Amino acid sequence: MLRFFTAGESHGPALTVILDGVPAGLPLMAADHIDPWLRRRQSGYGRGQRMIIEQDRATIKGGVRAGRTTGSPLALEIPNKDWQNWLDVMAPEPGNEPRKRALTEPRPGHADLTGGIKYGHKDLRDVLERASARETAGRVAAGAVALRLLEELGIEGSARVVSMAGIECDGGMQWDRLHDLDASPLRTFDQDAEDRIIDRVAQAKEDGDTIGGVVEARFRGVPVGLGTYAQWDRKLDGRLAQAVMSIQAMKGCEIGDGWRAATLPGSAVHDAIVGSKDARYQRASNRSGGLEGGMTNGEELVVRAAMKPIATLMQPLQTVDVVTHQPVAASRERSDVTAVPAASIVVLSMCAVVLADAVLDKFGADTVREVSSALAAHREYTAAY
Repeated sequence: MLRFFTAGESHGPALTVILDGVPAGLPLMAADHIDPWLRRRQSGYGRGQRMIIEQDRATIKGGVRAGRTTGSPLALEIPNKDWQNWLDVMAPEPGNEPRKRALTEPRPGHADLTGGIKYGHKDLRDVLERASARETAGRVAAGAVALRLLEELGIEGSARVVSMAGIECDGGMQWDRLHDLDASPLRTFDQDAEDRIIDRVAQAKEDGDTIGGVVEARFRGVPVGLGTYAQWDRKLDGRLAQAVMSIQAMKGCEIGDGWRAATLPGSAVHDAIVGSKDARYQRASNRSGGLEGGMTNGEELVVRAAMKPIATLMQPLQTVDVVTHQPVAASRERSDVTAVPAASIVVLSMCAVVLADAVLDKFGADTVREVSSALAAHREYTAAY
């Protein structure tokens, strides 16, 4: 089982990641394979000052020797540079009076109030520091390792924005233009829509508001038969949806055509099976997003997620103080106007972990050599079936 855990607070000293189940023999360097994904997570039009402060980089603390994984748990650390500005607020030692008063005005749409009630906190900083989307840097670090493993096995992933601020920017996937996504401030191929979206984000910033959108994670080279129809908790589409919906601010997930499929007749939804000179079985279309019956069918895997606008507003909504119980304006933390482009990287990372785990479950998990050999044999079997 490939699994990971994260620890650390938004303004604590560091984020820590423990990634267990990485097979031995995977070439891995933080600067080459993890840090580029961390930079992508920090990019995008509409981000705040925190992204300028942090400049995220990972340090490998265990599980790698001489540039290759050993099969032991992988330990990663991502320092928080902003920690130096929060020492007297976030220090773990008792006896330090914080320089700022307790945060008692919960933000609508955030974990503040419910988390405070659940864990008995009246200073809601004890909730928001962990609930913060800063935690996704740890997810991306874990996902970067999963993406590296998938790459070694001939499976490629991509992340992009397909809708933002109510404006569609889905011009279709173009694998030969992935470099354009990195160059785009919104991670989209649609330049015309990009200009209009940027205008809308700029207006939201002026209004003290925030912006949401829809992002896509896509994988090609996925083998047939990952996941299963046999048990509910092993169906791959269910596992992907859970991973996506665990990300901060995600309120919807779809595979392939998803919600649109519910509006159409079956003849316009299901993918006809055809043969060709290249393969005995192919789908004439990919409306199912590469998943049928809880299993991958060999087509591109397409997962989309809907991100709500960020809950921290510079023109805050009304709330109730948890100490005085009086109506007040919600608290304002330094925040982004939007993080939709960055969210595409987080969604890709979470999907990559689930997909890599499914690969290891089917093809073995001790060494990359064994996994690669078993996968190659499976591809030959699939082609001859």
